[in-house]
Amino acid sequence: MNCRGCATPLSLPLIDLGTAPPSNAYLAAEQLNQAEQWVPLRVMVCQHCWLVQTEDYRAADSLFDADYAYFSSYSSSWLAHAERYVAQMVERFALDAQSLVVEIAANDGYLLQYVAQRGIPCLGVEPTASTARAAREKGIEIQELFFSVQAAESLVEQGRSADLLVANNVLAHVPDINDFLKGFACLLKPAGVATFEFPHLLRLMADNQFDTLYHEHYSYLSLTAVQTLCARNGLAIFDVEELPTHGGSLRVYVQRAAGPQAVNASVAALLAHEERVGMRTAAYYATLAPAAEQIKHQLLRFLLQAKAEGKRVVGYGAAAKGNTLLNYAGVRADLLAWVADANPHKQGKYLPGSRIPVVTPQRIAEEKPDYVLVLPWNLLDEVTQQLAEVRSWGGQFVVAVPQLRKC
Repeated sequence: MNCRGCATPLSLPLIDLGTAPPSNAYLAAEQLNQAEQWVPLRVMVCQHCWLVQTEDYRAADSLFDADYAYFSSYSSSWLAHAERYVAQMVERFALDAQSLVVEIAANDGYLLQYVAQRGIPCLGVEPTASTARAAREKGIEIQELFFSVQAAESLVEQGRSADLLVANNVLAHVPDINDFLKGFACLLKPAGVATFEFPHLLRLMADNQFDTLYHEHYSYLSLTAVQTLCARNGLAIFDVEELPTHGGSLRVYVQRAAGPQAVNASVAALLAHEERVGMRTAAYYATLAPAAEQIKHQLLRFLLQAKAEGKRVVGYGAAAKGNTLLNYAGVRADLLAWVADANPHKQGKYLPGSRIPVVTPQRIAEEKPDYVLVLPWNLLDEVTQQLAEVRSWGGQFVVAVPQLRKC
């Protein structure tokens, strides 16, 4: 396989997680007697541009289909993050009723609803019918398609060039990352600004976040790699912020290559930090595989001991990262009875691979388990606040990443 970014042949492995079905391919009851497609989940590192990427096995339209089950609005902390973002962008870039905000991968309208509330024209681009429908129900205009240069050119012809382009947690999800970024350079107004948010590869490595690796994530991004990608596709980074979301993310601000924004010192500072920790060396990437194996063994020991002691363990959060963890560890319903999730689009279904049932959060109070394994560990504070009653019967919360701990 050649690098998606620069076409250099790939030879440096990051990790091999065996095989797994797509992490968001939840199963209906009638599908339980059917075979699932398990494909290799291997991740490679490009030693030329340092883009980290999964090997190619599934087309994007088969991963992000009409029944896509990830809806952003079911996380209160993510909604608060989106609302703060809108307020900051409106103030920083003087957005008003004459501006146009376009979000790529608008999902269920979780962010654009706050733009619309301010009377600022907005448009969402979203390829999955299920989330696009939810966004339209909020009154958001959605064009239901995958973003590309061709899509950008069509929007420009419609007079929809953007003052602000928003792309939260989508840059990692696109197989043709060069075409995607060229589309941004095309759709931006000459003085327009785009922001990308994505989990920072540095945090993934430092905190052993191997469970964020799955087929829907084609790329794992450092500022080093993103700067090279942007420069190749007519864009220039002028600012970067480190965020706590998703276990540690970056918000990168970009403009057209000849844009008017001055470059903030934060860009050079973070690039220098990535250089110092070794992100441009092969040795840096050797630590994740053994850490993942240790986490797998810790989780299995905990679940087996709990079962031997007659303790009941359930999960919370039918998240894609949880599916990577459970399938890599080989966990099934005999060790984790069910997983509760607030998203009604997942309730009544079964996790891909493990086929553990997904139930409503009310089951936790009804059955009073001894342990609740929080699979989206990045939402631990939010989950423990929402499920505070678990402690009233002596129950404990557990996370497995970056190492198993009870809390």
